[in-house]
Parts: sequence; C-alpha cells; structure tokens
Amino acid sequence: MSHRPDARPERWLATLALMVISLISLANVVVRYVTDASFAFTEEISIFMLVVLTFAGAAVAMRRNGHIRIALLERKFPRLRVPLILLQWLCGMLVLGLVVWYGGVFAWQEYQWESESPGLGLPNWWYVVWLPLLALAVAWRLTQMTLDRLRGRLKDEP
Repeated sequence: MSHRPDARPERWLATLALMVISLISLANVVVRYVTDASFAFTEEISIFMLVVLTFAGAAVAMRRNGHIRIALLERKFPRLRVPLILLQWLCGMLVLGLVVWYGGVFAWQEYQWESESPGLGLPNWWYVVWLPLLALAVAWRLTQMTLDRLRGRLKDEP
C-alpha cells in the first residue's frame, strides 16, 4: 500500500478560505442584485482569504510533491540527482526565508504603526502576520518533501 503524504492542517485552512471567499462573494452578489448596494468588507476579506488559500494550497502541493519543477537535469544526469534535489531545496528555502523575513518585518511594522485596514478598520497586522507564518508552513513541507525524495519515498515523475 502506498503512503500518500498529507498536509491536513493546510488542507483544512485552504478549504475554509475557499468557503469564506465563496460565501461572501455570493452574499455580495445577491445583496447587490436586490438592493443596488454591496458589502464594503467583502473585497478586503476576499483578498486576505486568497493569500491564505494560495499559501495553504502551496504547502499541500509541496507536501504531495505536486509543484512544477524541471526534472530534465535529474533524468539526464542521474548521478547528480541528490545534489540537484539539495539545490532545489536550498533555492526554495532562500525564497521562502526572504518571504518569512520581510513578511515578518512588515507585520511588525504594521503592528508598531497601529495601521488599520481601509474597509473594516481592523489592525493590518492581523492580515499580514499570516504571510510569514504560512511561508514557514510551506518551508516545512518543502523540507519534508525533500527528505522523502532523498529517501526514495516519493515518485519524482509527475
């Protein structure tokens, strides 16, 4: 029986984000159709939920080895497979590390400045703090996937 890697918390988070986006968008369309007015908060919440959905989905895809990558060099030069996998991990961690660092700095600045969102007047850091946290989740799943690939537990072909 083959084991399929999972990322259950991220799956739940992505599902919740998609449900919220769908429900508030539907409610906004109905209200706009009936009253010729719309909810002001829906755009703000939808954008936030899209960021959550994107990063949670990326973590799930990473854990399941579902991200697009060019495996041509791995197939062409099998002896370089391990160094190439490690290089892929290193490049991914570099990018995610930058997102964590700059996202964390941005969230901290939003907290210090006490800036508020334009639609609901909520503290902006409530929205922004999820960026570095979810980037950490993607980095964790990248590391898990890389270890599984190195141990031969994951099929490298799409």
